[in-house]
Parts: sequence; structure tokens; C-alpha cells
Amino acid sequence: MNKIKDAQLKQIIEAAIFVADSAVTIDQMRETVLVDFAVTKKQMDKALSDLMLDYSTRGIRLVEVASGYRFQSDPNLGILLSRMWQENAPKYSRAMLETLALIAYRQPITRGEIEDIRGVVVSSHIIRSLTEREWIKVIGHKEVPGRPALLATTKIFLDYFGLQSLDQLPSADMFLDHFDEHTPIEQMQPIKDTGSLH
Repeated sequence: MNKIKDAQLKQIIEAAIFVADSAVTIDQMRETVLVDFAVTKKQMDKALSDLMLDYSTRGIRLVEVASGYRFQSDPNLGILLSRMWQENAPKYSRAMLETLALIAYRQPITRGEIEDIRGVVVSSHIIRSLTEREWIKVIGHKEVPGRPALLATTKIFLDYFGLQSLDQLPSADMFLDHFDEHTPIEQMQPIKDTGSLH
């Protein structure tokens, strides 16, 4: 195994995350671009922390999400950057957002349980849309008559909102207040953990 200098390690990590199609884990980097080098977890953590600091004042940020590390634009620039895409982002109804919030906060949960809480039928279109977006998935079946599907959120859901885990979700009210029927989800800023939201 070859030794590597801190500056070179930072360069390799930065380039690997930059060219990756999706978030990259430490293990993925160690097994690919860093396979020929003796790199400790401590070195990796320091290099990633240094890179995060380097990018903290730029228009691009290095962030850790559920699937690993990725570069993303500064959330404060979201509205300005959205002007680069001419097509209109899809808008989602309050019913869809309430359904997503119930799945996120009460998972695993069945469609029937969502309907009991909301007091209205959950349309198949809502479940299908959230599933196609890969924000929710079936993780099993409840052991009751009819064996209804148990729904839960995915890593893609966490990644979209810039979260590492469900523990970082704000209160359900804050989650819903972050949206209104006139705000496309794509223009919503990722929700960041402030340490006081649970």
C-alpha cells in the first residue's frame, strides 16, 4: 500500500465525489479510487471535514446525506438557479404532502392507517407518484387480515431533503408548513437539522 499526502487525498476525494452520478460513501471511495493507498478512517474524516469547510462559503457545498457525500448548490440559491430550467416543475397537492409526512413520521404505516388519520381516502395516484419518485417503498406487510402493505421512506427521500437520517426531520407541522400548494417541491430548500427540531 502506498502512502498518500493530505493534499493529494483531498484532491482525489473531491474529484471522486464531483464525477460520481450519485452520493458516494467512504467505503466506495476506499474500494475504488483509494484502493492503492493506505488511508485510515481518521484521514478520510479529516479530508472530508476540510473539504466541507473549503466549500462552506461558495455556491457549491459538500454535504453528507443518507447515501454518502455529494456536492450540491447552496440552498439559498435555489430560486435563482431554478430559472435555468424553462419547464415548470410539477406541483403537488396538500393531500400528497400530508400523505408523505404521515409516512415519514409514522413509518412503517399502512394506507388504511393513513386514511384513518386523515379522515379521507388516499388515492392510488398519490401512492403511485410517491413510489415512482422513489420517496417511499413497501417494506413488508402487516400481520392482520388482508395483510396490507407497510410503507416507509427511502434513502432517496432523505437525500432529496439533505438529511442523513430520519432523526433529522423537523416537526411534522414544520415539514408541511415548508410547502404550500403553490410551491413546487423542486424549489423547496432541503431541510437542515438545527438541533432543536424533532
